[in-house]
This record gives sequence, structure tokens and C-alpha cells, in this order.
Amino acid sequence: MLQQLHLATQYLATAGISFLEKKADDSHTNLGFSMEKARLETWPLDSTGTQLCLNYRKFALEWTSEEELSLALNGKTHEEVVAWLKKTAEQLGLPSYRFDLHYSLPYSMDENFKFEFSNADQVAHLIQSRTLVQQALASFLEKEDLGSEIRIWPHHFDTGAFTALNDGSGKSIGLGMAIPDTLVDDLYLYISGYRGHDALRTWAFKSLTRGKWVNDAFKGAVLPLSGLTKDIAVQFFQEALARYKNLE
Repeated sequence: MLQQLHLATQYLATAGISFLEKKADDSHTNLGFSMEKARLETWPLDSTGTQLCLNYRKFALEWTSEEELSLALNGKTHEEVVAWLKKTAEQLGLPSYRFDLHYSLPYSMDENFKFEFSNADQVAHLIQSRTLVQQALASFLEKEDLGSEIRIWPHHFDTGAFTALNDGSGKSIGLGMAIPDTLVDDLYLYISGYRGHDALRTWAFKSLTRGKWVNDAFKGAVLPLSGLTKDIAVQFFQEALARYKNLE
């Protein structure tokens, strides 16, 4: 279901590409997560606040508009979804919708690809994971007096925040939750430090109570999400931040 949701999220990303002004950092494509409604949401796409959303529980695309427009994805082909988006975007007075990604994904989706809702328990776990991490990030940022939006980036499908430290050091941190990859075979927390555009090396950092430091292609700390609570996640971020703050 993670792959199915990741692919479905690309319709929201391409709505941002189709209807919003392009930003150099691609932030016009990133998404919010509504914990209350368990869905991903685009930025407002027009002056009336219309958004395209992906409802996790219903496995459906939803427009936020005066008209109730939604499409259950189970059993639908990619071609059918694109046709529905073009038609409904026109109904809502939006410019022409196009499914046109400028990045590649780890799995393909041709016009005959068919969505399948196969495991409600997996979806419930993914909702719980997004919620836990969003709450942990908000708590961490508040405790450390740091400011950042918390957004989902459709390319890597991570929940992420990025903020400059307020200690005059010129350092910044990126942190959040990533989906399984070559680093960790599980959803996992990550945090990395930067000075300018350069990632800070971690090879000499003191070990963490939970998680580990990585100093390869990715330089930072990682911690598998399984079994974690919000408080443990906040502790992980705070402990890693303390190492970055003490780096000369």
C-alpha cells in the first residue's frame, strides 16, 4: 500500500505543477497532511482555495470545492484517473491539467496501471506513522524555538522540515521521516545538519541513545520508526541536534 499511495500522490504533485507558479526548490509540489482527515492536501490551487487531496482511509482523490467531487482509486487505471482529473479541473474552472512529472520514481506507472486497495491495516499503520511524526516534529520545533513548515515531498514521499539554527552558527538542519530505502528497511526518522549547502560530517559524533550516525552518501542520524512513541522521536531529534550545536 505504501507504493500505491506514493504513486497516487503524484496526481497531487502534478496538480501543483499544472496550476501553481513554479518555484526553484519544487515547493509548489509539496503537500500538507491533515491528521484530522487522514489525507494529503495540495497548496490552494486558485483564489477560492481549491485543493486536490488524497484520502488515505477511502483511498480516493478529493477536490475541496463547493461541489463534492471525489474518485475512489481502487480498480481505476492511471488513464482513467487522468481523464477524471482533466474533466473535473475544467468543471472547477482550473487551467488544463497534465500528468507530467520532471523526476523519476522507483516504480513505473503506464496508462494501464491499475490501483488496488489491498490492505486496510497497512493504510492504518501509515496514517499512524504520518501522524506520529508530524506531532513529533511540531513538538520538537516548539521546544527548540525553531520555525519550519512540515510538508510531504512527493518525489521521495518523506515528511520533512528544514530550519536554520538560531544560535548564530550559520548551521541548519533537515529532519523528518523517510520511507524504506537502502539506508533502512523500514519507515525511519532522519536528521542531518548543514553549513550552507554542505552536509556536516558525523564520523566523530558521540553515539546516540537510540539510532545511529551515518557518514556516507547521506550524512546524519537515522532511527527506524517501528515501536517508537512521539516522546522517543522528539528525544532522538533533540539529542542529535545537541551534537550539531556542539560541533565547532
